[in-house]
Amino acid sequence: MNNLTIFGEAIIDAQSVQQIKNCFSEEDIAVLTADAHYGYGHPIGGAVAYRRKISLSGVGFDIACGNKAVCTDIQADDVPVAKVMDEIFRRISFGIGRPNNEPVDHEVFDMIRRAPFKPQRKLIELAQSQLGTVGAGNHFVDLFRDDEGWLWIGVHFGSRGFGHRTTMGFMALSQGLAFDDKAKEGSMDAPPILFDIDSEIGQAYIEAMQLAGAYAYAGRDLVIAKVLEIIGGKITYEVHNHHNFAWRERHFGEDYWVVRKGCTPAFPGQQGFIGATMQDTSVIVEGVDSEWSQRGLYSTVHGAGRILSRRAAAGKTKWQRNEQGRKQLTIIAKGKVDFDAVKAQMKAKDIELRGAGPDEAPECYKNLEEVLEYQGNTIRVLHRLHPIGVAMAGADTHDPYKD
Repeated sequence: MNNLTIFGEAIIDAQSVQQIKNCFSEEDIAVLTADAHYGYGHPIGGAVAYRRKISLSGVGFDIACGNKAVCTDIQADDVPVAKVMDEIFRRISFGIGRPNNEPVDHEVFDMIRRAPFKPQRKLIELAQSQLGTVGAGNHFVDLFRDDEGWLWIGVHFGSRGFGHRTTMGFMALSQGLAFDDKAKEGSMDAPPILFDIDSEIGQAYIEAMQLAGAYAYAGRDLVIAKVLEIIGGKITYEVHNHHNFAWRERHFGEDYWVVRKGCTPAFPGQQGFIGATMQDTSVIVEGVDSEWSQRGLYSTVHGAGRILSRRAAAGKTKWQRNEQGRKQLTIIAKGKVDFDAVKAQMKAKDIELRGAGPDEAPECYKNLEEVLEYQGNTIRVLHRLHPIGVAMAGADTHDPYKD
């Protein structure tokens, strides 16, 4: 069996193909999904099943980044979308910090205080300050209407600073430094950071990753609960997945640690929420059993897939301090995206937009329908979700954590 399977090779850049080839050995199995694009040490949209390793690079900086979507018992036409989006943007924090000052408590904090990997215990204050915040980049809180008119809520983000600091700590350990030391990140094409699963550091990383996963689930649950509090109503259906994570799984009669970075697990009957661009239709999918599903390690896309870099879209920018000493984003060279035109398009489509910037414009991404076609008979679409409200961090929001 060929141990590399590529879905949609015609729409995947050669750099990503080469990058995934650097991530596995002859005893491993690798996959690129059709939304794949170049990443740090491991392509986004790439999955690898390792016999004896666990990949920090494959899980990525934002451990347990993922999506949650819920269907409510409210008809979308009964919702004052503009007012709701104003309230979402006021009460849910994007970027870092918590300007709303609404208290947050969760049992995951006790899990962090008792973390098996003791250095994570010192991250409790960071974890408390950011649980329920969404972050920047491509992370969002959206409202949708399905084909039957029901209102859906969808969110996309991960473990925030808690996960990022965990990743950087293990990166430092991999370089012979202490967990709290500053790691050297290296280049995008640096070899992936792999730990032997039977080693002390490998076992510690698995424990730390799983705790970051619990934290990410808690954060997405809290944000969905906050939106429900704003709009009222109840959940009638939900789907919730990580897409930056590693799982112990059995494939082709063998046990592996399967690392998925920007990949949604899609075992037969397993459902997932796949977000499109801010203007386009998102979907709920279900995994289907087939030969290609097996070859793809039961993995599917996590979004449309970026084709225009953030810098190319937004231009060259720099954080500078203004006269009041506050950081502000200054455009040094204009990018390819006319974001005023994007906002006009959103308005014409009756989609309420809050925040965002040119680096998240629809033209920065592939077409999700085309991407899904390339996944073939590995999934089926259960619901189509049409955006009516989109909230993201603004272009001038400072957030040091990589998405």
